[in-house]
Parts: sequence; C-alpha cells; structure tokens
Amino acid sequence: MASTLPVLINRTGGTAAALGDSLRAKVEEAFVATGRTIELELLDGADMAEAVRSHRGKPRVVVGGGDGTLGGAAAILANSPTALAILPLGTRNHLARQLGIPLDLEQAAAVAVDGQRRRIDLGSAGDRVFVNNASFGIYTRFVRQREQVSGPKWLASIPATWHVLRNMRAQHFMLEIDGGARAITTPLLFVGNNQYSIEPGQFGERETLEDGQLSVLAVAAQAPHNLIGFAARAVVGLAHPERDFAECANATEVVIDGQGWIEGAFDGELEWLPLPLTLRSLPRALGVVTPRESASSDQNLFKIHDSRTH
Repeated sequence: MASTLPVLINRTGGTAAALGDSLRAKVEEAFVATGRTIELELLDGADMAEAVRSHRGKPRVVVGGGDGTLGGAAAILANSPTALAILPLGTRNHLARQLGIPLDLEQAAAVAVDGQRRRIDLGSAGDRVFVNNASFGIYTRFVRQREQVSGPKWLASIPATWHVLRNMRAQHFMLEIDGGARAITTPLLFVGNNQYSIEPGQFGERETLEDGQLSVLAVAAQAPHNLIGFAARAVVGLAHPERDFAECANATEVVIDGQGWIEGAFDGELEWLPLPLTLRSLPRALGVVTPRESASSDQNLFKIHDSRTH
C-alpha cells in the first residue's frame, strides 16, 4: 500500500493566491483522480522551509508554488534521496515548464504521483541555492519596485520597469570566471543554472538541466532607450551576442570579487549576500519528478552527490 504523499502549498503567491478560498478544494480534487492519499498543508511562504525539511528523506514530496518557492525547497532537498514533485502554482513557472510539467493542476497532480524520477543540476551563490538563475544589477531594482506595488505581478511590472529605466546605471563587477579575471561594466549580470541559449528563436531557453555549467551573461552598458531596444529584441529572440552583451561565457564557477554585500535576485527572490561571492554549478544535486514520456533515462536518485553548500 502506497504511503501518504505530503503536498505542501505556498498559498501566498501566484496562481495559488488567485484561487483564494477554493485552493484546498481544487488541490484535493486534483489528487482524487490519482487514487493517492495525500497530506495537504496550505502554508504561508515563511513556513514552507520548515515544512519541507520535516519531509526530507521520504521518497518524494510535492511542493506547490512559483520558482522562488521551488528554489527554497530545492536547497533543503539537495543531495538527498527525496524527489521534488511540482505543482506549478506560481506566476511564470519557469522550472515546471522546463521539466515538461503540465500547468493544468489535475495533470500536474498525476505527474507528481506517477511521474519518473531523475536528477538535475542546481546553482549556488554562497549558501543560496537557485534552480533557474541569479541576477545582479537592474533586475534587483526592478523586483524591489514591483514588490512595492500591490496587485498582480504583470501589472506591477509596468511602473517598476519605468522606474528602473529612468534611474538606470551600470555597475562595475570584478569577476573570476573559472579562474580568469574579468572587469565588466554592465546594468545586468545574469548567471544561469545550465547553459541559456542566446540564439535567435531560442533566447532564454535551456537544452538540458544536466550539463554541469553556469551561463554568464552581462548586458552591454547602454543608454535607457537602447536597453529597451535590447529587451524587445531579446523577447522575440533576436539578441545579438557581439552587440548586446559585454560577456557571454559558460563556466563551472564564477566569483564576484569585492568587499561588503551585494543584492541579488535568486529565482526572483531578493537577498543580500557577502562579497566575495562564489557561484557554482552543483551537478545532479536534486531529484525531481517529471512526466515519463518526456523524462530522460532513469538517473540513480539515491546517489548522494557532494555539495559545498550542504
């Protein structure tokens, strides 16, 4: 007889918040069709970490929320035999989309119960783990401004974008990329977990979550109206590596040198971290549950990988 499946939902953000009082009924209904008994907890974001930690060591735990919530869960479940199953209840759901998790709640529940387990890479910035990317510079100011506006994120993004463009300034970064020193001036430093494509038609996509690499992209310093042009080109997949970026590289380790503290956005969540800050790839550090038809060949979920952060 299958054990009770823990299902932990961050009820405070994205799609989960939009469902309001119907959230519990919707989630329970989604799992009825699977025939699996669940232990459902609807939690505030601040309580998610403790709840995930209490289930570490079980075969799998289902987490519902956006990429920030999933990143927090990933940090706790890294290098353990526990697989993270995902209910995409955030705003953009980048990780869920990358893994082929259906955005439909009932279909996602079916994958969480019956899907295939595999291992994927994580990224780390000091002790902070991320599943998608870490950003420094203009994007952190954008997120801070957006959080000051009540309402849906997409609506709050409009005045936030206008504010950061009016007050845009490039920052100076001293980097070590796999040991090579680089001085870069950029409004936005982006470090992605795995290789992010900048090719036309594939901009921002990842071919795999298992290549053991970080993407290092620094947008070229430019006037605000030119940055708007770059953003427009990037959205339609027409960013040009030589014109639009001061740095495009893949690496296993990146160090941001300096003294004091730096603010970063990790899977969209803001946090201040001390300098110098070392970012690393953590190969196959996390077990996840994916649709069987889209998953790669079985990985050994129970092989515990060395980690410098856990």
